[in-house]
Amino acid sequence: MTTPRKTAVVTGASRGIGRAVALAFIREGYDVWALARSAEALDGLRKEAGEALRPLAVDVADEAAVLTACRTVLQAGTPQVLVNNAGISLSAPLTKTRTEDLQRVLAVNVTAPFIFCRELVPAMAAAGGGRVINIGSITATRGARYTSAYCASKHALLGMTRALAIEYARKAVTVNQINPGWVETDMFSSAVGAVTQATGRSAGQAREALASMNAMGRIIQPEEVAAMCLFLASDAAASITGAAYAIDGGEPG
Repeated sequence: MTTPRKTAVVTGASRGIGRAVALAFIREGYDVWALARSAEALDGLRKEAGEALRPLAVDVADEAAVLTACRTVLQAGTPQVLVNNAGISLSAPLTKTRTEDLQRVLAVNVTAPFIFCRELVPAMAAAGGGRVINIGSITATRGARYTSAYCASKHALLGMTRALAIEYARKAVTVNQINPGWVETDMFSSAVGAVTQATGRSAGQAREALASMNAMGRIIQPEEVAAMCLFLASDAAASITGAAYAIDGGEPG
């Protein structure tokens, strides 16, 4: 009798960390629901990943769209892993951060993961267990200039992670968070551009300045975060829940 393939749900899967995570789980033998706004980008990923990837275009800032996506996933079966990776950043002084800016960041970085958990985790528990992995940031445990909205969202995500870990601890669902530093993604490229524009430095100098923020002096690769996701989804991590793992090259807290 053939053993059914495990299934993972990965949000923000069309690029960066999410893309690396989706591909890593496929290599481990999972079917992966890859969620992202761009259907075109997901089609490109499908061509690379093959039939194990199930593309699903959804704007996670739209609650109705998220609920529809969750129903689509559950109709096909209960997933064993949920990776809440989709996120947006915002860099602006407090006085230039509008209420709607804060609400937009919270909608993507906090509300969407909350809804995905609310809709999928009970099914995981009923099916015998599962793993939730939230992708946060080093700003989940510390502050940074000009990122009040972003920091607030990542702190909130960590609070939710820890609360759900306790709530589902006896139902075989673990809930953990990974907090990366600067990762080689579009978000990092935008930060390089912002530094270049603000300081007149070259792109290379801007990259070096950002890399120097951690003790290793290097930018984290998306595959490193994906590897931690695989570990947290493995049998070896069955007793790990409510934890926050920093992948930041030793950046001072």
